[in-house]
Amino acid sequence: MNPYRFAWAVAKDRLRWDLSRESWRSRSRLRALKNTQSGRKAVIVCNGPSLLKSDLSLLAGVYTFGLNKINLLFEQSDFRPSCVVSVNPHVITQNAAFYAGTELPLFLDSQARYLIPARPNVTFVHSSLEARVVADVSVSLNQGYTVTCVAMQLALHLGFDSVALIGCDHNFATKGPANAEVRADGADRSHFDPRYFSGGQKWNLPDLAASEYYYSQAATLYGRLGRKLWNCTEGGALELLPRCRLENFVRGDTGDGS
Repeated sequence: MNPYRFAWAVAKDRLRWDLSRESWRSRSRLRALKNTQSGRKAVIVCNGPSLLKSDLSLLAGVYTFGLNKINLLFEQSDFRPSCVVSVNPHVITQNAAFYAGTELPLFLDSQARYLIPARPNVTFVHSSLEARVVADVSVSLNQGYTVTCVAMQLALHLGFDSVALIGCDHNFATKGPANAEVRADGADRSHFDPRYFSGGQKWNLPDLAASEYYYSQAATLYGRLGRKLWNCTEGGALELLPRCRLENFVRGDTGDGS
């Protein structure tokens, strides 16, 4: 696409969102949620295969962000996240029935409003192309090439002091060009459930280098604000964040007083 046409398309989309009734409702909701969780811990429950190695019973009483198709875990676990975050259009389309029917709080990309009915438990967030991580998402945020980064920013917005990742393998069995759109062939070995992307479903291959750039931004912003990001994944390839055992994180035994 011509870059000028692309810029105009982006501007028109932003204007349509800014003028919509739903943008006012969602932004009002986000402003009301700002710093409501100050002093608490949170865990971002990512969707890598290692998630099945984590002891989710440790999360009782801990605020948790479930990502994308975390509902596939519900058939085999009593775990339920405090909220669910999803911004990828393929995931939202494929998982629309769950999003439309669940009573769990949802944070969805603003484009999802064309598929998912607005209701009290649904908050839409606007995605921006501005290449930075933010601590206030009430206007917009950058997706950072992964829904995990969106959850990191939401956690900052809500005011959590210490945030941990689990199931963030940062390594995918399916290989190919970053961001390429592919169709799933066979069982999914890149996520915790073999059905996650399967049966010819479309998905975008990860851009690990770009997501690392935004993870690094997030860690820097957390530090500047006196907050902390931890990686409590069982194994995995993400080494940008300090490691901690999940049980130690939950107990507050991280070695730095957080």
